[in-house]
Amino acid sequence: MPAILFVCTANICRSPMASGLFTAMLDEAQIPGEWRIESAGSWALEGESAATGSQTVMSERAINISKHRAQNVSRELLLIFDLILTMESGHKESLRVEFPDLSDRIFLLSEMVNQLNEIEDPYGGTLSEYEQAADEIEGYLKNGFDEIIHMATL
Repeated sequence: MPAILFVCTANICRSPMASGLFTAMLDEAQIPGEWRIESAGSWALEGESAATGSQTVMSERAINISKHRAQNVSRELLLIFDLILTMESGHKESLRVEFPDLSDRIFLLSEMVNQLNEIEDPYGGTLSEYEQAADEIEGYLKNGFDEIIHMATL
């Protein structure tokens, strides 16, 4: 079963949105087989719900992330996933330093479209900032969809 993990800082804003968006895209594309799509944070408070702004922006897209619960990145968790996509270069670099044997699985989300762009954390910001983050994530996921599928199924 191909498995993709999205990583941000607290696992309550960007990575839950990415996970929800990508799961919806997989369903829409009717990709065969079962997929494991999750998210985690480099500094998450275990069990915390997705931020209200993230939930609102996702519900506007008919995606429900209300059951999301934050989890921390760990070696045991990372070993499950074929592809690990981060929101910031700092996430990517710290994971690669801490888990060098897994570095060939860890990429910045924007690298899936041959860019090196970070997605700003909307935490504590306006609903507009959450929408902007969601739009950026969705753009990278849509434009990088084929590459993400390819990388996760190598």
